This record gives sequence, C-alpha cells and structure tokens, in this order.
Amino acid sequence: MTTATPDQRKQRTHPDEIVIGLVSISDRASTGVYEDKGIPALQEWLGAALSSPWQVVTRLIADDAPTISATLIELVDEVGCDLVLTTGGTGPSRRDVTPEATLAVATKEMPGFGEQMRQISLNFVPTAILSRQVAVIRETERHAALIINLPGQPKSIRETLEGLRDDGTVKVSGIFAAVPYCIDLIGGPYVETNADVVKAFRPKSAQRAPRQD
Repeated sequence: MTTATPDQRKQRTHPDEIVIGLVSISDRASTGVYEDKGIPALQEWLGAALSSPWQVVTRLIADDAPTISATLIELVDEVGCDLVLTTGGTGPSRRDVTPEATLAVATKEMPGFGEQMRQISLNFVPTAILSRQVAVIRETERHAALIINLPGQPKSIRETLEGLRDDGTVKVSGIFAAVPYCIDLIGGPYVETNADVVKAFRPKSAQRAPRQD
C-alpha cells in the first residue's frame, strides 16, 4: 500500500493498482475534538483484505453537504480514485447529510450496497433501519468510480465490508465481495482479495489466473 499525494494523482506503480479514497466525515473529529477512528479502521481492513496493489488518499472533513460533495468530486475527477469509501454522517439527525451529498454527485445509484449493509447490521441491532447509507457510480468522460457510504463505527465498518461468519463459514456476504467486479465493469483495475478475509466474486468469464508476484 502507498499513500498518494497531490503530485501522485493517477500515477500507478502497477496497471492493476487501485486508487482508493477514504473520507471520514465528522464535525468533531475534523476540528480535533477527538481522534478519528474511521480512516485507521479502513486502512487496517484494506491492508488485510487486498492482495493486489493499492494506494490510498485520505480526507477528514466536517459533516457539511457542500464540503462532502466537493471532496467526492475532487477524489474522483482530480485524484483519479477508482473507489471512494466514506464513513460517518448517515443517520437521521439534521447534521447527517452524507447520503444526500453523495447522491448529488452521482451518475448512477447502486441501491444493493445500502440494502445489504442494513441487512448485515440488522443481525445485531434493530436500529440498523435508521442507517441511510447509499452507493453510487460517478462517471466523467475518461473515468468512473464507485462511491460507498459506510457506517461510522470500526466494528460496523468491518462487518459490512467483510460479512458475517459462523465457524468459518460465510453466513451473510459482506458488500466488498461485489466491489472488485463492479470496479471491473466501470473500467477500473483488476482487484484481488485475500479469501480468508473476504472472497471477491466474479463470473467465471471475468476471472483471471491468480497473481504470481
């Protein structure tokens, strides 16, 4: 994993290196009231889950719709991210505007991701129905990216990405199993995962031989 800087936008060390934007949305964390836990949790999970090259760009911003939308546009259109994961701001309170800001920059909505995240969380708490996470595709003339709103808590982030297991058997699929093939379909790099964490699903016709490096 490498960390991208403004001078590294769209520069990949390998043709299949995925550029991932991580956006933590919190009024208090963005002003230093407390330490952000969303981005570190995502970086740790991605480090365990991805077996192909990746680089990451991070942003810690306030829960403000124009700021969120502008950040998503920047990460996709300027930095060239293939995947953007946001955390925070998806509840019903007045300050929770991440879904609206995400939909505002979308070309296509991908409702299955939000549906599955809520299905996973309902295994733990009935208040999962209050979560409003969305996922969208943002397309420009030359580039497209998948943007997914994730929960705010590290435990919930891991559960929704990875899914639920019972004695090593996948009980409920996590959403990340579908992410690599979605990235394929929108013209992005070929992402491979560690099956012990989450197994990427692709139709046989879309599968490559395993990486040797």
